[in-house]
Amino acid sequence: MKRNLTATAVEKYKLIIDGKPKKLTDGGGLYLLINKKGKYWRYNFRFNGKFKTLSIGVYPEVSLKEARVEHEVAHANVTKGIDPSVQKQIQKITKQKLGESTFEAIAREWFAEFKDTWVDSHAKRLIARLENDVFPWLGNRPIHEIEPPEILEVMRRVQKRGALESAHRVRQVVGQVFRYAVATGRTNRDQTGDLKGAIPSHRKKHFAAIKDADELAVLLKAIDIYKGTFIVRCALKLSPLVMLRPGELRQAEWKEIDFDTATWTIPVKRMKALKATKEENETNHIVPLSKQAVKVLEEIYPLTGKWEFVFPGARSRTRPLSDNAIRTALRTMGFDNTQMTVHGFRATASTMLNEMGFNPDAIEAQLAHKDSNEIRAAYNRAQYLEERREMLQKWADYLDNLKSNG
Repeated sequence: MKRNLTATAVEKYKLIIDGKPKKLTDGGGLYLLINKKGKYWRYNFRFNGKFKTLSIGVYPEVSLKEARVEHEVAHANVTKGIDPSVQKQIQKITKQKLGESTFEAIAREWFAEFKDTWVDSHAKRLIARLENDVFPWLGNRPIHEIEPPEILEVMRRVQKRGALESAHRVRQVVGQVFRYAVATGRTNRDQTGDLKGAIPSHRKKHFAAIKDADELAVLLKAIDIYKGTFIVRCALKLSPLVMLRPGELRQAEWKEIDFDTATWTIPVKRMKALKATKEENETNHIVPLSKQAVKVLEEIYPLTGKWEFVFPGARSRTRPLSDNAIRTALRTMGFDNTQMTVHGFRATASTMLNEMGFNPDAIEAQLAHKDSNEIRAAYNRAQYLEERREMLQKWADYLDNLKSNG
């Protein structure tokens, strides 16, 4: 096929500012259209008796050499009875579909679908883990093409920086995305199932907690005479009485406290272990407040009751107490990380209440540990409410007795 254009000629022609667009033919129906907006490669051909034009690309993004290659492929298709314009549309749709089926696209779709059912902090950790540890390496890959060794390499990359637990969590979140992709027809199987045991298991580190009555008495007395801020001292005093996670206590809002019924109702979205359901009110965590707990809240109400949070932060009253405030207070009182942690108040209460013979199911309900059966979980929390109220009151009385006689 005779060619008429040269790379130099294509480059030197200027855009048409005034007048009609110019066509520079190269042969075989390929030409360069020049107008005031740019230079465009076109291919004129006949298919089934009809005159058609195929857009090949824009110069200089598509060079003369590249345009000729595209033209030769299109011309060959016409010879074979294939319409190159239809072929191009099919390729465009296929590319679009592949883009929608990449790991990142599906992962973000999954995240958007479920994020409202998670605690905000958990949702933030999930998306951060995906964006930092997974998307840079698997994000652009069509999910149906990803194989176990690729996922393992991502896990090992996290493991190598000394974050073994995070490496296991990467596998978990990737597996959730794969199972969502299976359910929505984008792939056939969860590839993470073959990775069990592929890296060393992680031994969960337990939070340090006082389990001895005499040592607990020392801690309780130290809290009573703590010289820090009144807000932190009140948060410390409430911690052993309610068996909550540190974040759940720090973010307490006054609208959740009902002094008339001596209850604290924590919305499901603030609870680490619970997930929202259509019956969201049934799954909110109700904390019965002992007389001692109510007293602590009554003491701090004149100071913080006008604000949203029961324990507002030192720098901003519109934000809750920082997660480091109570931890620092414990260290100031002389309890290091091997003796007692903020999270340890839960373990202390759980261990000692079990030793005192209280119903283990009521203790678990108070701890708000996740139940695999959502209906049973909501039922158990309601069933043990009065039993938990009695248990927490006896626990508070026991702590008072420790301080008096310890």
